[in-house]
Amino acid sequence: MKRLLVVVVAALSAGHVNHARAQSEVTLIAPGGIRAALEELIPQFEKKTGIKVHATYGSGLGTKKQVAAGEPFDVPVLQPPYPEVLASGNVIANSARTLASVSVGVAVKKGAPKPDISTPEAVKKMLLSAKSIGYPNPAGGAAAGVSFDETLKKLGIGAQVESKLKRAQGGAGAMKLAATGEAEIGVTFVSEMEDPGIDVVGPLPKSISPPTTLVGFISAHAKDPVAAKKLLDFISSKDAGAAYKAQRMEPGK
Repeated sequence: MKRLLVVVVAALSAGHVNHARAQSEVTLIAPGGIRAALEELIPQFEKKTGIKVHATYGSGLGTKKQVAAGEPFDVPVLQPPYPEVLASGNVIANSARTLASVSVGVAVKKGAPKPDISTPEAVKKMLLSAKSIGYPNPAGGAAAGVSFDETLKKLGIGAQVESKLKRAQGGAGAMKLAATGEAEIGVTFVSEMEDPGIDVVGPLPKSISPPTTLVGFISAHAKDPVAAKKLLDFISSKDAGAAYKAQRMEPGK
């Protein structure tokens, strides 16, 4: 009888632990440029740990503002620079992990000729000759749009192409413009080029469009810091690299 009681107590204790484990939840916020990779990784993490992940995605600049303002996310993923976030004290600075980097690239409507983008000169020629160019609206905080504006400045053609720029809602919006032919050239992060109606040309040269890095942190206000660290460890692990590569991203070192 005594042995049976021990077994029952052990079983109930295990059930309590498993129930608590199943109830654990971690919140994550990240820019849209890493969304596709995280949507592949998160189910793997949930299956492995039993910890549920509630993810929110937005623009690069918008994400920084939310975290700096103290909105309650356990694991924020940010694009440098982020001095306002570090100054806010809302993330644990030494928890930073580089997840991956992603380049801004070019896409065209499926079946359309692919332009030469191998050099800055070739890109300049392409943009000047294009009838229309779709890209994420930088006014909404889209990091790819901000980056492309910088590329236009470096090439010295911002004023020349202004009349044919079509600013879209996010990377998906820019790719829809290209897929439907509303824009001859579509520009956004290569990780956001998922529309079946496009052909990916490739990334812009790094000299005029440096890749954007994505860095994960543990929130200083994480409800469950241990679970948050487990998630950050998982999405920054060597094994996670395959998911980033599958989305044309370069895994962090």
